[in-house]
Amino acid sequence: MSPLTALHSRPGGLGCSGETLCNTVLALNPIGLQVALSKNSEKMFQRILVANRGEIALRVIRACRDLGIQSVAVFSQADRGAHYLTLADEAICIGPPAAADSYLMINRIISAAEIGNVQAIHPGYGFLSENSHFAEVCRTCKIEFIGPSHEAMAKLGDKVSAKLIAKEANVPTVPGSDGLLTDENEAIRIAAQIGYPVLIKATAGGGGKGMRIGTDEASLKTGLKSAALEAESAFKNGGVYLEKYIARPRHVEVQVIADLHGNAFHLWERDCSLQRRHQKLVEESPAPNLPQKVREAMCAAAVRLVKTAGYTNAGTCEFLVDADHNFYFIEVNARIQVEHPVSELVTGIDLVQQQIRIASGEPLTWKQKSIPCSGSAIEVRINAEDPANNFRGSPGKITKLRVPGGPGVRWDSHVHEGYSVPPYYDSLIGKLIVHRPTRAESIATMRRALAEFCVEGIKTTIPLLREIFENQDFIDGNVDTTYIERTWSFTGGAK
Repeated sequence: MSPLTALHSRPGGLGCSGETLCNTVLALNPIGLQVALSKNSEKMFQRILVANRGEIALRVIRACRDLGIQSVAVFSQADRGAHYLTLADEAICIGPPAAADSYLMINRIISAAEIGNVQAIHPGYGFLSENSHFAEVCRTCKIEFIGPSHEAMAKLGDKVSAKLIAKEANVPTVPGSDGLLTDENEAIRIAAQIGYPVLIKATAGGGGKGMRIGTDEASLKTGLKSAALEAESAFKNGGVYLEKYIARPRHVEVQVIADLHGNAFHLWERDCSLQRRHQKLVEESPAPNLPQKVREAMCAAAVRLVKTAGYTNAGTCEFLVDADHNFYFIEVNARIQVEHPVSELVTGIDLVQQQIRIASGEPLTWKQKSIPCSGSAIEVRINAEDPANNFRGSPGKITKLRVPGGPGVRWDSHVHEGYSVPPYYDSLIGKLIVHRPTRAESIATMRRALAEFCVEGIKTTIPLLREIFENQDFIDGNVDTTYIERTWSFTGGAK
């Protein structure tokens, strides 16, 4: 029995309401692509399965169509009937609404890939995109995973291992423990050496879970226990390590991309400092008020790191930048990022298409010095949340939707008027991106676009974003990762 057949035959490899996956295949777009496919190299994929949903699924489907590749979408019962599914060539139901029973079910996705007769799987972001086991299963089943190798993903997905690789590549890291903490006494000793405050961090996962600040020995002891418990619950891995806490840092990340032939490049940096609960609200490139020498050194460090790790495909190296412009590596996101359009707009490079080309074996033929960073691009995330009520989720039906347009405006989204935002997944409903010659012009265009934007029926982050783009500290580029919590009231408006 083949690996695919074995996985397909396992219990739980069923589609909606107990039907087999085969019975929930929708041949949505039977138009042939033979002419377009003939233009591709012999190695290029003919069919790709998109193992995700919503905005990023639509983004990958469109990239496939532009490359003349057929796409197979998967969907849960909650996403049945979503308009973006009609743009795929096939759509296959993989289970009930809960992500744990559908988008996170490796055996169901592999079964869908077998039914869809695909050569590759694009994981998007979130869900299984950074699951090294999933990447390994795909390749074991002779299906290419559009992303890094499972070995590189595992090494860089573990923050302690990633930090050791960074040190090997001569990339600055935050002072702290050399590995996982073994006991409370070790943590107390290290904290005394590097000085309080310190940051306790989970080695697995992200999104701020398993993180605590220790300001003295008592809070360190308490934080160690609560961080480990939270990490164990969230990631099934209670390992934690210690770092020096950097007060009011900026969050700057570098987009990297590497092929299977030893070529690796950076596509410049993005500033993602405006956050709430460790979740990004605004992303932009270039990073404002960042000295050019620091910018170039950080980008070069990111390339060294991915080369040392043997990393391929698209990824992001994330750094903290202190008040003196010292930068410190914190982690790698081994996937395409939500904010990838920012880098696409300043460089003119379609990152999702490049992911597919790299996975098919095509080499990158650029020169680093030829990759531009033209103008200023800013992205804001439009989430179905109520900022005036502590960012409570706001699922429901969109009764009215008026999307902005005009010069320099891009809207990446799968939603439409009449669409019902489900309560089961991330609250992101779309990304509004602007690109203009200067940062001042980008801010002005974003103001105009946010003023035009109308969403009714649900609450969104648009009111908060409108305030941010009128805020003088943001306009001057003087914000950090704690700025929103320090200066905004979650019951509405600036403090």
